[in-house]
Amino acid sequence: MRQESVITFLSVYELEPAEGKPYKRVSMEEAQRGTPPDRPVRVYADGIFDVFHSGHARALMQAKCLFPNTHLIVGVCSDDLTHKYKGFTVMNEDERYDAVTHCRYVDEVVRNAPWTLTPEFLTKHRIDFVAHDDIPYSSAGSDDVYQHIKEAGMFAPTQRTEGISTSDIITRIVRDYDVYVRRNLQRGYTAKELNVSFINEKKYHLQERVDKVKRKVRDVEEKSKEFVQKVEEKSIDLIQKWEEKSREFIGNFLQMFGPEGALKHMLKEGKGRMLQAISPRHSPSSSPTHDERSPSPTFRLPFFTKTSLSPSPLPDHSGARGYPISEDDDEDDDEN
Repeated sequence: MRQESVITFLSVYELEPAEGKPYKRVSMEEAQRGTPPDRPVRVYADGIFDVFHSGHARALMQAKCLFPNTHLIVGVCSDDLTHKYKGFTVMNEDERYDAVTHCRYVDEVVRNAPWTLTPEFLTKHRIDFVAHDDIPYSSAGSDDVYQHIKEAGMFAPTQRTEGISTSDIITRIVRDYDVYVRRNLQRGYTAKELNVSFINEKKYHLQERVDKVKRKVRDVEEKSKEFVQKVEEKSIDLIQKWEEKSREFIGNFLQMFGPEGALKHMLKEGKGRMLQAISPRHSPSSSPTHDERSPSPTFRLPFFTKTSLSPSPLPDHSGARGYPISEDDDEDDDEN
């Protein structure tokens, strides 16, 4: 019965005046073609927004971008309504209000928003469209709390972001409960603050020490692997350099001492020089002819002339001066 009254009310385009001007709700076609110049399209999106994450931000971004000129109003339910219809929240209502306020796509925040939208609420906030994902939202005894909005033509669907939601985040924390308890104990939280018993506290501390030892062993293993890898790389580099130097040394050795090396040529050349130095020259096989002989040089004693060559008498008592004693003189001497 209440849904019929809401639909009947929403079929009337004239809403309550605001600031002395009548407020006429625009249709989907008008909003998509371009809004009236005097005001933007007012879009409403509601939710709990607990542990505000990227999925919430993306949904509000889609609502903001539905039309060229959009004024986005976001309703956030209170703790009482949320705990009654959905369950306990991680963040309290003030924290959730503040988180939504700091979202760049939000123009206005409605605190203590209703769980089900009423005609009075839509009229009060002059709402043109309601943005939410198209999945039926069963709650408060209804199969879909947005069904009457859809039937009135005021529903603007958005897309959910897969893989991220408040329930998913809480599931991760519950699944890895021990990890996060140990994390917070390590960061200075007390067992009382974490609602952890004395025995469990000691168990978590012991597990933390064991994990530290494991991490140290793992670090040592990784460093050892890195060291071995570096040694292998250096060994390979040294072996390659050694091979290059060895080939260079062998090439130089063969070039010097090989069969056709420089040393052999040096020895041959030295041997030839030594043989030339110690061996006499060979005499010619035939004597040169008279014509081929070179004239003998004329030898003359110094200071002698032709006159000085005439014989001079020698004394009788000596044969040292003058002519030499002839054989006839010797015979005369014997006869006397």
